[in-house]
Amino acid sequence: MKAFQSNLQKLEGADTQVLGVSIDSPFANHAWAEKEGFTFPLLGDVGGGVVKQYGLATTFQRPGWPALETARRATFLIDKEGKIIEEQVDNDAVDPSKIVDACERRKLGH
Repeated sequence: MKAFQSNLQKLEGADTQVLGVSIDSPFANHAWAEKEGFTFPLLGDVGGGVVKQYGLATTFQRPGWPALETARRATFLIDKEGKIIEEQVDNDAVDPSKIVDACERRKLGH
């Protein structure tokens, strides 16, 4: 998320709206955004419906602990018609440079 915040000006300059989505509550997201200085919206998918629709639900299991349903990290570039045109999952989703480049290419019409 910090990498997206540091690239926010480039993304917004390429006519892109950045949204973060997590399975945490809106209250937790708000507190985290304030602490980290995020200025883009963080949406709470508390029931995990969106996570499941995008195929990102996973179970974290630690020996001796109950299973915890969580979400894989992912980045999607969705066009104005709602079509996914770029996707990065797991470790690839940490670095937004491919998404930033894709946004800039789309703005330039390439």
